Amino acid sequence: MKGKHMKRIHTLYRVSTKKQVDKEKNDIPMQRLACKEFAEQQGWVITREFEEKGVSGFKVSANNRDAIQDLKEAAIKHEFDVLLVFMFDRIGRIDDETPFVVEWFVKHGIEVWSVKEGEQRFDSHVDKLTNYIRFWQASGESEKTSMRIKTRKEQLTLEGCYTGGTVPYGYQLIRKGRLNKKGNEMRDLAIEPAEAEIVREIFNKTIHEGYGSYRIADMLNKRGLRTHSGSKFQCNTIIRILRNRLYCGYIVSGNVTSEALSELTIVESDIFDQAQYILDQRAEKDTQKRQIAFTTKGQALLSGNVFCAHCGGKLTTIRYKDKYMRKDGSEYSVDQIKYSCYHRSRKLCKCDGQATYQSERVDAAVIQIMHDIFDKMAGAPDEDRLKAMIKRQTVGCQAKQRKLSLELQKSKAQLEKLQLEIANALTGNSLFSPEDLSSSITTMKGRIAAAETELHELEQSEFQQRQSIAKILPAYNQFKSWADEFDSATKEQKKMIACQLFKRIEIGRNYAITCELNMTYQQFCEEWSNTEISKKMAI
Repeated sequence: MKGKHMKRIHTLYRVSTKKQVDKEKNDIPMQRLACKEFAEQQGWVITREFEEKGVSGFKVSANNRDAIQDLKEAAIKHEFDVLLVFMFDRIGRIDDETPFVVEWFVKHGIEVWSVKEGEQRFDSHVDKLTNYIRFWQASGESEKTSMRIKTRKEQLTLEGCYTGGTVPYGYQLIRKGRLNKKGNEMRDLAIEPAEAEIVREIFNKTIHEGYGSYRIADMLNKRGLRTHSGSKFQCNTIIRILRNRLYCGYIVSGNVTSEALSELTIVESDIFDQAQYILDQRAEKDTQKRQIAFTTKGQALLSGNVFCAHCGGKLTTIRYKDKYMRKDGSEYSVDQIKYSCYHRSRKLCKCDGQATYQSERVDAAVIQIMHDIFDKMAGAPDEDRLKAMIKRQTVGCQAKQRKLSLELQKSKAQLEKLQLEIANALTGNSLFSPEDLSSSITTMKGRIAAAETELHELEQSEFQQRQSIAKILPAYNQFKSWADEFDSATKEQKKMIACQLFKRIEIGRNYAITCELNMTYQQFCEEWSNTEISKKMAI
């Protein structure tokens, strides 16, 4: 055996995260200095050093880490005698992998040492089991720390507290007297009044006038307005504002959402939901499925959701000059806007419908249908019926949650029994081998994690069901608002009302028009209207 002074040493230094790379710049130099001093005390010679920056041993498998693979290759070639690290967690924190990585080096004749923890040995079954337990404990502590941080952050979110990150446009940070554990005063979100008005305008322009993100950004930039970073507004900036639920008063962190906070509410939930519908429609790549047009400019009322009743193709708007003869024989032309069947004009199919339809005639007929709908919306929703609907919709989901919770409790109890078996294995009184025990514990942890995920999904599903049903009442208010403002609304506003009210409008020969309501409003009609309104209204 080689003398202590002749041993060749390879070292491994690692920082886990990008944050550590940026902010803990002295960590790797500290590891290097400690390993150098330890090697000198042992009479060893460091022949090669390996560094890993921003690589998580907990998240990244050893098989995917270049440094570990290079060290294994060097071990096979007998290029070194000792692998030295500052602490064993530098090798990795994956509890079901790290002890086997260390054991691999030992089996290939490489001693594995830690400056802080000494040599890792595998001379006996007791050594193996002790090492497995050590790594399990280390991993468990790491998971507990991460869980505590996550849990605390989630708790703060549920309490409606700001947990960090970029402050969205429309808000500012102020001090409300909240203290952290160190006694330092924390800052919390508050509405910035001037910016909040701009946010409301962005939503109103989107919903009521059909402005797109580029048009809104251009409008704000021309006013000289800038984002918090001092930059001009971009399309993506506008879309991020329209997609952010914080404007409804909800603080969101990961999968956790706070209750609606009135002091942070800039736009109402029904306004936010309408904006989401418009954005989703405009993001639809299939033009045949898109109900909302990219622009509301132009004279025609219907754009985006008007189709040929014969071939199903979308109708587009065109300007067309019709020529007429006067009594004296002279000719004159009238410039008109018409709806044209795209499929027929491009000869994409054999369409037996009309080639064009006068927009003025079609628009007048659709406006009359809309008036008929608004007139039939009488009476207010019955709150008792709403509660009954919620109960019917959620009772099945709640039963599944109860069943899954019981199964989860049983699995956790089984895991505890397996963990207690570790002590028996140490004394040789267990029926499990270390490998089988490790496998069983890992399997049970996976089962518990899967059950917790499923339970969370059921809870989210119930929440979404409640939200979906809760849209019925705002639908009634929206109907009333449209009915009150429709006659005095601008052309752009009328276009957006039609786009949101109707899912699909079909036009056939002789101007046969069929209108299909959007689901939210159809659901309202079916559940709450005192006067029956059919899904299809034809004239």
